[in-house]
Amino acid sequence: MAGRFAPRTARPPLPHQAAPAARGTGFSTAARYPAGSSGPADEPPLTREWTPPGPLDLRLVLSPLRRGPADPTFRMAADGTFWRATRTPEGPGTLRVVARGDRIGAQSWGPGAEWLLAGLPALLGADDDPDAFTPHHRLLAATRHRRPGLRLLRTGLVMESLIPSILEQKVTTDEAYRAWRLLVRRYGTPAPGPTATLGLHVIPDARTWAMIPSWEWHKAGVDAKRSSTIMRAVRVARRLEEASTMPLPEATARLELIPGIGPWTSAETLQRSNGAPDAVTVGDYHLPGIVGHALADNRHATDEEMLDLLRPYEGQRHRATRLILLSGRIPERRGPRMTPGNIAAL
Repeated sequence: MAGRFAPRTARPPLPHQAAPAARGTGFSTAARYPAGSSGPADEPPLTREWTPPGPLDLRLVLSPLRRGPADPTFRMAADGTFWRATRTPEGPGTLRVVARGDRIGAQSWGPGAEWLLAGLPALLGADDDPDAFTPHHRLLAATRHRRPGLRLLRTGLVMESLIPSILEQKVTTDEAYRAWRLLVRRYGTPAPGPTATLGLHVIPDARTWAMIPSWEWHKAGVDAKRSSTIMRAVRVARRLEEASTMPLPEATARLELIPGIGPWTSAETLQRSNGAPDAVTVGDYHLPGIVGHALADNRHATDEEMLDLLRPYEGQRHRATRLILLSGRIPERRGPRMTPGNIAAL
């Protein structure tokens, strides 16, 4: 959550934009894996260690990627390791990340393994600048002090965040998480590496999303409006992926060219794909009241009132909303919860 944003004048390229010589491992993933293959489960992983430039809390940084407790693309294991399965420009890949003192250890499997390791610093917020944020409210100053490990991640992948964000439009989170879980498990592929016990899956590619029949969307509880928006998006997936390297205004405009993608969906996507610190979520059912309650004791704030309260943080409004959500100052529920729908039973 968290749009005007002045980008840095120099931003490091993502792994798939770098020249082959700059990727650093000296081998070709295409040579290791035939087209369409995820590689054998016992394939030795590629490894990397990285030292963050400051405090880093893996749970805070990576939690925006998790779509519900049973997300088939993301797991946090009991030993504190984080597993992520995704579809990179070079193919499916699995990433395992763990904190080792002041260093981060990572392993990766699959055709996308090299790409994932090359993008590890960006994923964990190396491009983010927490010092650019100046708190103007005591609550935000205190929360920032208590959560020094918060950094804004940057995946460099648009579709993996866009599709679940579309599924979350105008429904309860439980409905959206269920749809995401069912569709990825049915049409995705098992994640590379030793992931069988975790049940990790890689999301379908654009062609597979486009081939899902209407009745399968219905069985997953996805209405025609949302499924049609996803169909329109995957037809131009390559063009939408280009938004990951654009400044926020241009990236937002690129996504919102697709009918059915509005400010809420584009912000929720670009917060993750681009690490945009000013991509504030408007049109959310709860966020204006949470921000209003935290900053002005107004639990009934509108989007306009929320944006007015966040004006001192322009350029960092997404970070401000993350800190508010982490502060624990959330208004107490006083009304009935939104009733989940179930179109699959119709």
